[in-house]
Amino acid sequence: MKNDTVNSTTNINDKADAIQKEKDSVSNLDSRFNQTLKSVQGLLKGRRESFPGKVLLSRHSEPFDISTIHGSPSPRGVTNSFSQNDAGPSADEDDSIGEQVQRTNDTKSYEARGNSKPSALTMDTSKESQKPVVGTRSTDSARIMRFMKLLSAPTVMLEKLRELAWNGVPSYMRPNVWRLLLGYAPPNSDRREGVLRRKRLEYLDCVAQYYDIPDTERSDDEISMLRQALDCPRTVPDVTFFQQAVVQKSLERILAIRHPASGYVQGINDLVTPFLVVFLSEHLQGSIDNWSTSDLSKETIANIEADCYWCLSKMLDSMQDHYTFAQPGIQRLVFKLKELVQRIDEPVSRHMEDQGLEFLQFAFRWFNCLLIREIPFNLVARLWDTYLAEGDALPDFLVYIAVSFLLKWSDKLQKLDFQELVMFLQHLPTHNWADQELEMVLSRAYMWQTMFKRSPSHLAS
Repeated sequence: MKNDTVNSTTNINDKADAIQKEKDSVSNLDSRFNQTLKSVQGLLKGRRESFPGKVLLSRHSEPFDISTIHGSPSPRGVTNSFSQNDAGPSADEDDSIGEQVQRTNDTKSYEARGNSKPSALTMDTSKESQKPVVGTRSTDSARIMRFMKLLSAPTVMLEKLRELAWNGVPSYMRPNVWRLLLGYAPPNSDRREGVLRRKRLEYLDCVAQYYDIPDTERSDDEISMLRQALDCPRTVPDVTFFQQAVVQKSLERILAIRHPASGYVQGINDLVTPFLVVFLSEHLQGSIDNWSTSDLSKETIANIEADCYWCLSKMLDSMQDHYTFAQPGIQRLVFKLKELVQRIDEPVSRHMEDQGLEFLQFAFRWFNCLLIREIPFNLVARLWDTYLAEGDALPDFLVYIAVSFLLKWSDKLQKLDFQELVMFLQHLPTHNWADQELEMVLSRAYMWQTMFKRSPSHLAS
């Protein structure tokens, strides 16, 4: 009888311990959930500091439900890890087509997966520089292998290449990837060399027909346009390479021929520069500060010039009305930007309105030059990886990038008067930006686009 009493007491104690452990587990789960919820909400409000650990940014075709901000699941494309001592990504993360950005509290660098090499502006194109950098995570190597597998296939699967390129392209792969993403180079490897040769010859014919002719054979519109193109010396004035005579002449020829459906507007010359730098990086080594066109043959310069012209034309196909009379496409983007800021950050919107600041006063240049003048030039190629991966959808995504870009300074903007707002937005403190800041802008832009894509009526005026 005594033994039965002891056993019964033991069983009761065991059950009590089990119940207590279950309660502790539920409590821990609730705590982790609350922390996750706060972090996601903090990120959507632009508070980078509230998002510790690492952010997994993946570009998937499936959007996440806006209700997840208030529910238990994390939004698709953004996974929060709270372990600062994480030894590395899991196998599932390694297999995903995405980019994992590791942000720690004591570092300012944001290293994009697959973009561990320097940008095209400072890259060394020698074989030695193409080796993986020691110390980079295994996911960098995995992404590079996926790029290599896609690019070496008899026919490149462009949709997969877009998904992979959205998060950044290794510098030495950019020229080939950009040509493919823009549809300038065909995905079929057997046809690629022949098509590029033919298009380059076509460009030379255009130069002979429309540029290498006396003014007496030009129309008044052509003469006026050619004079406008002479603002080439103002192209990226803080990068001395663009002031070289050969570079200036190439820019002038490209802009003189230009996209057939677009006019010439101030600022369109800036759109040529990323292509020029990336395609030159196939032939020039080291920093752009040390580049010289005297090291290149005339044939090489002609081929680079032709590639820049055709790629610019392909890019402008999806945004022709951005560069026609009155630029109605850009005006639409500015109007939509104003609506989005009002929806996402009403205090900033109200303050700007109270101060009498019009969005056209600063955002028109952003869209006209695709933010080239607003960020350090060494980050432009990374930004354009995402631009070109978006393809025809780029104009829509530009608005969300601009929203994310503007609201990075939400707190500061609300403290400035009209004059200070104008000066600040025309001279943004981005000169010390690294990959970290740009990746966060793209991350927020992707989330907001996904949310509002599911709720288009929110933007209906």
